[in-house]
Amino acid sequence: MAAPVNNFPPLPKFIPLKPCFYQNFEDEIPIEHRALVKRIYQLWIFYCITLCVNLVACLAWWIGGGSAANFGLAILWLVIFSPCSYICWFRPAYKAFRSDSSFNFMAFFFIFGAQFILAVLQAIGFSGWGACGWLAAVSFFSESTGAAVIMLFPAVMFTVSALGMVLALIRVHRLYRGAGGSFQKAQDEWNSGAWKNPPSREAQYSNFTGNSLPEYPTVPNYPTSNQWP
Repeated sequence: MAAPVNNFPPLPKFIPLKPCFYQNFEDEIPIEHRALVKRIYQLWIFYCITLCVNLVACLAWWIGGGSAANFGLAILWLVIFSPCSYICWFRPAYKAFRSDSSFNFMAFFFIFGAQFILAVLQAIGFSGWGACGWLAAVSFFSESTGAAVIMLFPAVMFTVSALGMVLALIRVHRLYRGAGGSFQKAQDEWNSGAWKNPPSREAQYSNFTGNSLPEYPTVPNYPTSNQWP
């Protein structure tokens, strides 16, 4: 079976760069968990959009009389956290459901948990953090009403992001624990080195033939409820 060709991020042909990852929900993610993984992906997209809106709001904050440091930090948040959040917590979630990798589940829990805490801090909006949260927006109404109204948009979006993150974290944790997952399994996977290259669905698919071929040979028997907690 031919190796899949990287297709993410989708780049225009005139850019002399190639996609870094292969991503195909229909081919690699079991159907009973596909909706959840897509929700996590959509949550990543929403968080990136939130960082873009935050950048515009920090510019309005600066124009309205705020510190230029907030605008500079907002650029840093966008440039660093947009790709890093994809690599550090969405990809582990994707690979965890693709290959039943306990190591990737644990990586997702720890990094995504830290991301949730950061989103909460951004929603609060401490001064000098480069995030237009509630404190920054409400306190700026006395300086510039127009800028403060614009600053309310990322405050709301950071709040929605944090709420979506905690729901996703609880949902994935329940699925993992319900299937018998544990920290010990992640340690065993680390010690054996299996975490470096966990087998994909396609790789294990080729190991079965005839009528014994299961639809998703690499995926454990997780609970099948599709509802958020």
